[in-house]
Amino acid sequence: MKLERMKLITGNSNVTLAREVSAFLSSKLAHCTVSRFSDSEVHVQIDESIRGSDVFVIQSTCPPVNDHLMELLIVLDALRRASASRITAVIPYYGYARQDRKAHPRQPISAKLVANLISTAGANRVMTIDFHSDQLQGFFDIQVDNLSAINLLADEFVKRQRGPLVVVAPDVGGTVRARRFAKRVNAPLAIIEKRRLKPNQSEVMNVIGDVKDKHAILVDDMIDTAGTIVQAAGALKNAGAKDVYACASHGVFSGSAFDRLDRSVIKEVIVTDTIPLRGSKKKTRKIRQVGVGQLLAEAIRRTHEDESVSILFH
Repeated sequence: MKLERMKLITGNSNVTLAREVSAFLSSKLAHCTVSRFSDSEVHVQIDESIRGSDVFVIQSTCPPVNDHLMELLIVLDALRRASASRITAVIPYYGYARQDRKAHPRQPISAKLVANLISTAGANRVMTIDFHSDQLQGFFDIQVDNLSAINLLADEFVKRQRGPLVVVAPDVGGTVRARRFAKRVNAPLAIIEKRRLKPNQSEVMNVIGDVKDKHAILVDDMIDTAGTIVQAAGALKNAGAKDVYACASHGVFSGSAFDRLDRSVIKEVIVTDTIPLRGSKKKTRKIRQVGVGQLLAEAIRRTHEDESVSILFH
């Protein structure tokens, strides 16, 4: 595949995924040096001409979130000043997405602030996978392609034919996502009713739906500290579920997430590779990753060649 006038660039957040995308597109990553000054300031040097090019910057804003976000912003500014024709920020995992409203007085809406920064830095378009909430697309004044990894994750269970399945939303807010997953695997839907006590802590209240003697699949957009998913899994086992599996588009796995998952009743956790699994000594053997490189590559190709991307949403 020869894509003229297209350039792929990556920062330091997920180089492995960027290389997978470039391999699918048969297009080498452009030479770009992202380094640090001695005081930790980010320094970017584009080492080849990108004048008039259609540039795609592949950079997740995963931990350390602020470092990788700053890298993205400075790369975008460098490309804008180097006369790129069009700049697309490909952000497989969009950080700060959970701060999308004022839950209490005197709080910021950080998701909107980050959207403004990305536009101001020079992005003409944003491409991402599974926003925390779909309405985040409205935070941008530029074009947004919010791709979904739901089908990739669901197909992992379709292949295995585990027997009677039930798809479970870990909270009411995740019902739409879980319903799409349930339709893909042809299974009924259940919901965990919970009450959130404080950030990163929740209390499971009730299981709505029939999960007895079924293989339960918890579906979420991300797993952070794993507190919610582990509590939900325990509630499902108490309600008679045969086995409990968990899947999510983004495996953040912060804090004691690995330890919680190891001690939990969850049999397997499937996430995509939008965020690299770092610290291999701490990884639980329960976690398996599904690649999104081909999905991103096809979206990039279609965008570059001005073809419809909407087919990828289904």
